[in-house]
Amino acid sequence: MNHIPLSILFSLLSLLIILSAFFSGSETALVSLNRYRLKHLVNSGHNGAIMAQSLLQRPDRLFGLILLFNNFVNILASAIATIIGLKVFGEAGIAIATGILTFVILIFAEVSPKTYASQHPERFAFPAAYILKILMWAFYPLVYGINTITNGILSLFGIHKPSNNESLSPEELRTIVNETSSMIPAKHQKMLLNILDLEAVKVEDIMIARNEIVGLDMEDDWEDISNQITSSLHTRLVVYEADIDHIIGMIHLRKALSIISKPDVGKNDLRKIIVQAYFIPEATPLNKQLLRFQHNKRRSALVVDEYGDIQGLVTLENILEEIVGEFTTDPSDTLLKEVHPQEDGTILVDGSANIRELNRVMGWQLPTDGAKTINGLVLEFMQSIPESGTSVLIGHYPIEIIQITGNTVKTVKIAPQLIQDDI
Repeated sequence: MNHIPLSILFSLLSLLIILSAFFSGSETALVSLNRYRLKHLVNSGHNGAIMAQSLLQRPDRLFGLILLFNNFVNILASAIATIIGLKVFGEAGIAIATGILTFVILIFAEVSPKTYASQHPERFAFPAAYILKILMWAFYPLVYGINTITNGILSLFGIHKPSNNESLSPEELRTIVNETSSMIPAKHQKMLLNILDLEAVKVEDIMIARNEIVGLDMEDDWEDISNQITSSLHTRLVVYEADIDHIIGMIHLRKALSIISKPDVGKNDLRKIIVQAYFIPEATPLNKQLLRFQHNKRRSALVVDEYGDIQGLVTLENILEEIVGEFTTDPSDTLLKEVHPQEDGTILVDGSANIRELNRVMGWQLPTDGAKTINGLVLEFMQSIPESGTSVLIGHYPIEIIQITGNTVKTVKIAPQLIQDDI
């Protein structure tokens, strides 16, 4: 090659450096592609994405192809640079050419194209995928042979090709949702996170306690039953005899109103429209119960413990509010009867208040991994029946017991502003 003009040698060297930059950037761009956006583009019919996904399905072959050509052009560039060095500088030109070529390849064929490719993977990878696909087809026997030898060597050390498993755990999905905060509204992001949290919440965490269940006692006078149906704020009512432990079923208020509006009706007419009650275990996760409501075409269920005793009532609305928040009432009205702000900034809270609901509406972070009510939280922490005036610190919240009724905490005082000051 000594008779080849320097201009041609420099042109060949420049072309080889460009090819080296192409193969180096292609490798980085393809492995930097967002796999889930790539799938979306493939489903949308994007040709470049389809080519890229086809190559990435066998990364061993892709890397074998890229490294084959990348090493070939780099070695050829080194040979040409050596010839140029000898022509220009004589024997010393070998060392000079090696040093200069190393610097040029490092800057222009490695760092620069790989940096650009990592910052703009789709812009680089999709056009490159067409060229790589052609090269893969043309040199497939050579690439196949290289991969066979490589995989054989790796298998000797007990290293086998991993399965292409791209499934995500709930924690990884949660991380992805958190990282897309600039792409989706904050409210929608919170809803997605709430959906992921449904499996960690059980029906006992959100149920209406049994002492708060509104129902019809069929042993009451017909006039009292009629008045309760007429004035009820609920769509469905539990029907029982004597007490809540003797459930008869459920009744839809619309059907009940159509009956009591007729003359000469009584309890027997009302019994005809009672439907069988739907019972569920208290430890059922919300995500499963949501699907069961859909499958059974029910909107409410009675919650029972391991002994079959009624513990509470849960509705479809309760579960949906865990996802989207309060949507039928003003959140400030939800706990109006249980939360009483004071002039000094403290808040009186009824012991029967649900902790999860308090956290959601008031923006607190009281512990929810144990007791479900304020009364249960205090008793669980104290491990005894406290006296009025006792103060405790639970979850960084100062709680003072104001009133004790029997064996339950009737009222407590919480000072959330003190916690904010401490933080």
